[in-house]
This record gives sequence, structure tokens and C-alpha cells, in this order.
Amino acid sequence: MSRYRVPGLGRTDPAEPVSFTFDGRRYEGLRGDTVASALLANGVHLMGRSFKYHRPRGPVSAGSEEPNALIGTSRGPGRFEPNTRATVQELRQGLVAESQNKWPSLKFDIGAVNDRAYMLFSAGFYYKTFMWPRSFWDKVYEPFIRAAAGLGKSPSEPDPDNYASRYLHTDVLVVGGGAAGIVAALTAAKSGAKVVLVDENPEMGGSLLSDPAVQIEGLSAWSWLSGQLSQLRAAGVTLMTRTTAIGYYHQNMVGLAERLTDHLDQPPQGAPRERMWRVRARQVVLAQGALEKPLVFDGNDRPGVMLAGAAQTYLNRYGVKVGDCAAVVTSHDSAWYAAFDLADAGCRIAAIADTRDQVRPDLVEAARRRGIEVLSGHTATATYGRLRVSGVRVNPVHNGKAGAGRKIACDALLISGGWTPSLHLFSHTKGSLSWDKESRTFLPGHKTEACQIAGAGRGLWGYGPVLEDGVRAGLAVAEALGRTGQPLAARVEGDRPGTGSSQTELPTDRSAGKAKAFVDYQNDVTAKDIRLAVREGMRSIEHVKRYTTNGMATDQGKMSNINGLMIAADALGKAPPEVGLTTFRPPYTPTSFGAFAGYHKGDTFELTRKTPIDPWAEAKGAVFEPVSLWRRAWYFPKAGEDMHAAVARECRETRASAGMFDASTLGKIEVAGPDAVEFMNRMYTNPWTKLQPGRCRYGLLLGEDGFIRDDGVIGRLSNDLFHVTTTTGGAARVLNMMEDYLQTEWPDLNVWLTSTTEQWATVAVNGPNARKVLEPLVKGLDMSDAAFPHMSVAECTVAGFPARLFRVSFTGELGFEVNVPARHGLALWKSIFEAGQPYGICPYGTETMHVLRAEKGYIIVGQDTDGTVTPQDAGLDWAVGKAKKDFVGKRSLARPDIVAPNRKQLVGLLTEDRSRLEEGAQIVLDPNQKLPMTMVGHVTSSYDSVALGRPIAMALIAGGHGRMGETVHIPMPHGTVRATITSTDFYDPEGERLKA
Repeated sequence: MSRYRVPGLGRTDPAEPVSFTFDGRRYEGLRGDTVASALLANGVHLMGRSFKYHRPRGPVSAGSEEPNALIGTSRGPGRFEPNTRATVQELRQGLVAESQNKWPSLKFDIGAVNDRAYMLFSAGFYYKTFMWPRSFWDKVYEPFIRAAAGLGKSPSEPDPDNYASRYLHTDVLVVGGGAAGIVAALTAAKSGAKVVLVDENPEMGGSLLSDPAVQIEGLSAWSWLSGQLSQLRAAGVTLMTRTTAIGYYHQNMVGLAERLTDHLDQPPQGAPRERMWRVRARQVVLAQGALEKPLVFDGNDRPGVMLAGAAQTYLNRYGVKVGDCAAVVTSHDSAWYAAFDLADAGCRIAAIADTRDQVRPDLVEAARRRGIEVLSGHTATATYGRLRVSGVRVNPVHNGKAGAGRKIACDALLISGGWTPSLHLFSHTKGSLSWDKESRTFLPGHKTEACQIAGAGRGLWGYGPVLEDGVRAGLAVAEALGRTGQPLAARVEGDRPGTGSSQTELPTDRSAGKAKAFVDYQNDVTAKDIRLAVREGMRSIEHVKRYTTNGMATDQGKMSNINGLMIAADALGKAPPEVGLTTFRPPYTPTSFGAFAGYHKGDTFELTRKTPIDPWAEAKGAVFEPVSLWRRAWYFPKAGEDMHAAVARECRETRASAGMFDASTLGKIEVAGPDAVEFMNRMYTNPWTKLQPGRCRYGLLLGEDGFIRDDGVIGRLSNDLFHVTTTTGGAARVLNMMEDYLQTEWPDLNVWLTSTTEQWATVAVNGPNARKVLEPLVKGLDMSDAAFPHMSVAECTVAGFPARLFRVSFTGELGFEVNVPARHGLALWKSIFEAGQPYGICPYGTETMHVLRAEKGYIIVGQDTDGTVTPQDAGLDWAVGKAKKDFVGKRSLARPDIVAPNRKQLVGLLTEDRSRLEEGAQIVLDPNQKLPMTMVGHVTSSYDSVALGRPIAMALIAGGHGRMGETVHIPMPHGTVRATITSTDFYDPEGERLKA
């Protein structure tokens, strides 16, 4: 048994020892311990070093708010994690832990020299020091900052663990498994609601686990807790432990990070390490409790100085006393109860120093019965000891000033400055906070979401009031759900009510400018740093935060924000609400990247989307390529064919007879509503008012800057319904752009936008025999050229499936695009393929599609455009409605630089030696010019054309439209190639073939 382990106390299992190492030394703890509790049981308080001054630090808390005891943990190759809180890391067999931020060792750290030179590192020192001389920045200041920055060692190996994610819908989500959360969940569940109760700890109970002496309904706290958990399970409540609510988002969406295997000695093979839950709840109850505040005084950071509530937790939950002789400095009643528990467990309490002049007589009497010296109206002005506290100096306070002090020997110092409601999740919702003058803290105010706040989270103290409030919250959410709840009984005996006074920093008997009274432990921010920031012009708490880094550590200011605010307000002579409150942002506690990534790792890093026709292509031996988020058939090689031969054959057979292409990945958006045509007129360059239902038009979409964003064929199905197609990679971007304008610029328009990309499977059929292939399959439509001319659309039946049939072409041949519900896509493809056999129909892939479109000069947005190309640059000024009053980007098209004659413009290129150019190759006018050479453009597309019997290319060239017939030069690996500038319409420039 470890020296500081108290037999008979705690919820750990004495029959199951657990071995682990810390900084290479072997220790033993018990099943149920955290690393912090196990080390404390072995008398180890020194667990790390602070960030700036490298001061020795030990745990100051027992929970996730811990700023000091950050360790690196490992359980094998690739499974190293820095900045793990020793206070929450459960002990597991063989755990390897190491301290951080030290060299060469934890006990002897060279970086501690910063502590000696602390006067050089006052608040904002980097803003002042690193400004002069400027020449020092690159070689002195920046290397120094980079070497000193960071906390812990970044993992260097790939993470072998798996992570998961789930969605969950529930009536009620209760966050916090303490007294208030438990009764709120049970009350709501008994009304018939579906309830989920989550808590970040390994077991439910909250502060009840640290207060076993309290009696509820005639039972000890732990017995009552066990019974309540049984009732919750019987009522169908989902209980989720080791699950932290990290963020509270709009419309009651709450993110939960569940730790699944970090506590296991041998995790099951393939089991996920963590799971991210995205929970949508109709009602939320926040019962997160409150966080204890440290007192701010000189030396309040030494190992062995910890929160009184933490010491009580280590004793009653883990069976560990934090020292043999403890002293207490407090401004709140709760620390007295912690002292009594430790005294009853055999720890000598040297003294209780309370900053208040008057303390409840019953507390004083209870202390004296235990032989504890009581010092009311006292302050702490210093601590002693190097690697662990050995004493504290306490002083009486008269008229706000510290009198003569005395040293009290101790090996643990318990402090408490009262409690702050945990409002982080509530603040995520942008709910307002109200300042409570009596308790001098912020409480939840106006709510923006359907939620209730219960218990200590809204400033209540004592188990009686907290339980009563939890029942109230449960009844409230039940009523909001239209259900009737029944109040639960929660009679408390031996309650521990508490009050206290709120402090800034404690009075000191030394110069306040030299006192190291820490506010933010992790970032080494002191009270004098905050006052210095105010003197140097910082007036808002947000400015103070950034100037001092108070609250910017990994604990997000859980222990420092309120103290920092009180000190800043005092320095400004203002009330705290006038100074403001820093913003709490998700996640509530540091969360691994793996949990956020979930399944997006390795082969599943990015979801591979496949069309309904993908299985057929795979069975036929297609070679695939990634296009945006999709896997698409690149080409279909036959025996003995390489890519060049396969693409050449596909091009030849499609132009000779018929080819079919899977175009399902095209973006598709339905624009519907009475104002649909007006919306289209405003979004696209083309006019849409006179386009008749049943007809299509090429649509060009610009940004506000006048540059091409996307294009596609758009069909008008009725007066108030358009079927818009976009590029494969632009589907989401175009929809987002449309929604942005509809919601922010034109909310008066009565229009609905719906993404239908996945709703429709699309098969393109091209070639001279395309109509002959499709005609037998089409019902309810005359497909003749006279009845269904080029750029038409109709709803009909194809191969027995309801379809939207477009007569359009991206190849220059007679072409059709058949859209059917996605579930029928594969069957449609097979039917068309079968019908095309008499005509030798050829399935072709994306590479052939690129060649066929390039032969006609059809652009691909993002390949033949680069974000700076206008319609005129691309030769598409015909698609701009000259009479239109306005559309997105119209004003920019008149800017002088947009109409400048020497802009890069899209042209065709034919090489003199008939060699194929490389895409991206740079273009010059004079190959003999002096270096550096002036580049006038680059090649955007380049292919071998079977139809033309030679390579072709498209390029963006400065002033290209005015250089037709000129010769340009393209440096290539084998030498400089000469090419002639031509039109981009290489094949069938009159367009006769698509009119057949």
C-alpha cells in the first residue's frame, strides 16, 4: 500500500494493482486511479514545468480544468499523445507517462533560468523586445521564439488508431452526471421522453463521489447514487460516461467526444479509440456544475498547492490524502468541509486561514473539535519549498493591508477562492450572461436555444437546492415536449451549504510588483501582468487577454478568467460587466484531431463517391481517375491497349457511330418558385425570360469580380422550374453561391434551391447514330429533329423509367443526355448499351470526353480558366446578355483592366512539328530574348486528336484573340516547339454534325 493511500476510502479497487511508469520510474496504483491520483498516492507532487518560467508544478485540480499536470502518454509505436491531463488520464496496465517542458530532467531544468530573469519577461515583452533592431528578427528573435514555442512534443509517427463518428437524435440531452443532471434526466425520462445523460468522467455522480457522508432520502450519497442510476437504466435512459460535450451549436446540436479505449489495458483489435457524436436534441439540460477558483497570492503555484475541492476528491474518490500535514487558505465555506474530511482521515490540518473576518460559528466549532487552529481575517503572502511546498506565510489583515506574518509548516496547501458556474457550453450558444453582484460572478441570462440550466451551473450551492433545481429542469423540458412529469423526492441530511467572498489578488506584505501571484498557471500570467496591461492602455478584457495571454492556455481560462477579470476591473476602477468577458469557444476541452476526423483517414480520408454505373465500369475493366469527390471511369482499355490506344479507339468509334458516357457526376440544382426566372436572370450572364419551357440554354456564372466561376446547360421545364447543371467539381460551390445571394441579397425572391446531383443518374449518348440507339427506348416523345431540335428538354419515359431527356452535346456530335432516378441508373445504362449493339456503341471515359470537347473548343472551367478569365477572354462574350440591366459580375466587366486588349485570352494552338504540348507549358513570343524571359501565357489543354490526325492544344495567351495566325514558342523538355495560334473550334466549325 502506498504511503498516502488511506485504507477503506475511495472507489478504487485495492485488489487490482496497476503498474505504470513516470519519467522512466516504475510506480503502482489501483484500478480506478488517474495518473495524478496514483502519483499523489506515491508522494509525487511534481509532475511538470510551466510554459514561460519553467517553474515546478503539480496538480492543482482533480478534473479536466487542470492547467499544470500535463504529461505525455504512450502505449506503443505511434500511440504517443502530448498534453494529456494527468488528472483525467485513467491508469492502465503498462502505461508510459512522461513529464513535459523540461531539460534535462524534471527536477533539474535549465529553462528555470527564466524564472530568475522574470523581470525581463513581463506582459507584452515580445511586442516590445522584438521590434528593435529589425535585423535581429530573422536570425535571433524568430529562431528563439520557434525554439521556445509549443507545449509538449508533437507526435512524429502516423497514428495507427481508428476513430469513429455517429449521429444521435433524442428528446432530451442532459450534460453533466452530477446530482442535478441525474434527477433532471430521471424526471424527464419518467414523463416518457427519450433521454441521454452524458458525463466526462468514468462514472456518474459528479461531486457526490467526493461527498459520501451526505445523506439523501435516508441513504448515503453513494447508495442513493447507485439506486438512481439503476432507475435511469430501467427508464431507458442512455448513460454515456467518458463523454465530453465539447460544443453546443445552433438548433440544439451538441458535439460529444467519447473516449472508448484509452483506459483499457488491451483494447480490442480494430476498436476505435474515440467516437464523435453529433447529437440533435429537442431539449437540452446543462448541469455542468461549477469550477473552484484558486486564490491569487505570491507562490500559489508550488507543487502541493491545490484546490481544496481537489484534495477532497483525491481523498474520497481515490482514497489518497495529498499530504501528512496540510494548511488551508480560503474565502469560501467549502474548503472547511474538505479540511474536516482530511482531518478525519488522519491528515493533520495545521491551520485554516480564512480571508473573511466572520466565519459561520458551526464551522469554527467543528474545526476546534478536531484541534484545527482557525485564523479568520488572514491572508497568505508567500509559500516555501522548492519542488514541493513546505510552508505558507499567513498574515492578519487590517484595513486591507497585511500585518506581520508567521510561517506555518505544511506539505500540502489547500486553497479555495469560491466557485464559478461552468458556462462554457451555454456561451457557445451566444446566450447572454448576467452579472450577479452578490456572488460576484456571471450567471446564465437570456437563452437562444431550447435548454435549461440546472444546479451549481446557475449559482446554486448545497445538495438540497441543487437536487430541487434538477427536478425543476426535468419538469420544464418535459412540459416543453408536451409531456407531464412527476416531481421526485430528494430530501438531504447533513447537507454542506456554502457561502464565500470573492477576491482579486490577496493582500501582500511585500512589493506587489515583485510578487509572483499567478492567475493563469499554464501561461505564467501573474496579477501584476494584468495590472501592467491596464497601465499600458488595455481597457477591454479581450485586449488584456491577448496582451498577457491570460486564458489562452489549453484549459481555456477555466481557472483564470474570472480572477483575471476581477483584477483587471479593479485596476480600471470599473465593475466587471463594464470590462467584458472573454469568449468561450468550442471545444470545451482539448480534443484530438482523430476524433474530429472520424473515419476520414487513410483510404477513407476523403469519401469516394461512386455513380450507380460504377459497378458496370469496374466489371468491364475501366481504369478510374478521381474527379473532385468522385471516382470516374477514365478509359475502357481492351486487350493489349494502353491508354493512348484506348482513348483513340473511343474517340474514333464515337464520332463514327455512337458512344455512351456516364455523366452522373454533373452537378444538378433545381431552381423553383414564382421568381425562379428573375433569380436566374440575376445569377447568370444570359437572359432567361424569353426561354420557353422545353428549351435549354448554355449558362455562364461569374463572380462579383467578373471572372468565370462555372458553366453548364440549363433546361427550363416549366415557367417556374429550371434544371441547372454545373461542373462536377463546382456543384457544392455553385449551390452555396446561389444560397448566399438568395438569403443575403435577394431575400424578397420567392425561390427554392434544391441539390439534385445524387437524385439523377445521367447517361450521355453521342454520335451520328445516337438517335437510332435511343429512339426505340423513348416513349411519349417525338425525337425527330423537327420536333425535338438541339437544345431541347422534355420529360418522358426511357427504357421504362421516368426521365428528363436533354438534346445537348459536349462532343460536337448529335447528342442526348438521359436523366433518370439514380436507383434506375445502372438498368438504364445496360438497356442503352444493349440497344446500341447493332451500331457498335462504345462506352467511353473522361479522357475521351476531354478530347472530344477540346476538338470543338468547349472549355472546362478550372482547366481552361484559372480564376482570372472573363467571358470575353474565353471567347464566350456571346453568352453575356447585352441588354440585361444587371447580373452577378456585370459591373466588373466594365472595369478598365477587364477590357484591356492585352489580357490573356483563350486560343487554339497547332504545333508545326505535330508534337503534343505539355499542359501547363509556358509560352513566349521570342525564344531568343534575354533572361529572364517574358512569358505571355500557358497551355491549358493538350490532346492527340484522331479526328484531325494531329495534336491540338488550347492556351491562354496575352492578346491572343488579336494574334490569330502568329507563331509562338513553347519550351519543352526535348527543345523549343513552334506553334500557330488558331481558333479553338478545330472540328466541324459550322456545327453541322450536332444538327443531324
